[in-house]
Amino acid sequence: MSALTLTLIRLAFLAVLWLFVIAAIGVVRTDLFGPALSARQQRRQRQAQRARAPQPARSVRAPRVKRGEPQRLLVTAGPLSGTALDLTDQQITIGRANDATLALNDDYASSRHARLFPQDGQWIVEDLGSTNGTYLDRQKVTQPMPVPVGVPIRIGKTVLELRR
Repeated sequence: MSALTLTLIRLAFLAVLWLFVIAAIGVVRTDLFGPALSARQQRRQRQAQRARAPQPARSVRAPRVKRGEPQRLLVTAGPLSGTALDLTDQQITIGRANDATLALNDDYASSRHARLFPQDGQWIVEDLGSTNGTYLDRQKVTQPMPVPVGVPIRIGKTVLELRR
């Protein structure tokens, strides 16, 4: 083999090695900081999140609310802090899935993490087999548990409360 051929093979190998290193660094950067978005993509993402935010159901006549019963679910901490959902007789699914009633943008939440549902005049929280668990006031939810008003429900970095 000639010296020129050997030098070209070495340079090609070095170029492929550098491409691999650059690709690996790009993957690590994306994992740590998320994908790099242009200003236009960031605007589109914010608009999509606003569009996905659940809108309260409009009814002709509001149902009677009993005294002391919670009327809304409020996100008190996390990426969606300040978001409120009006409580109806429908269950509320919580997770990262787009079709969840409350879609979380939280790395520690599963796609179908938990659900809240009314039963016998009270709201019940149930973990749906999530990886990191659901906590009701520092106690891990292992079976369906009633949720008192004002007691925090923690799902990853997101904290929810039932409010009157």
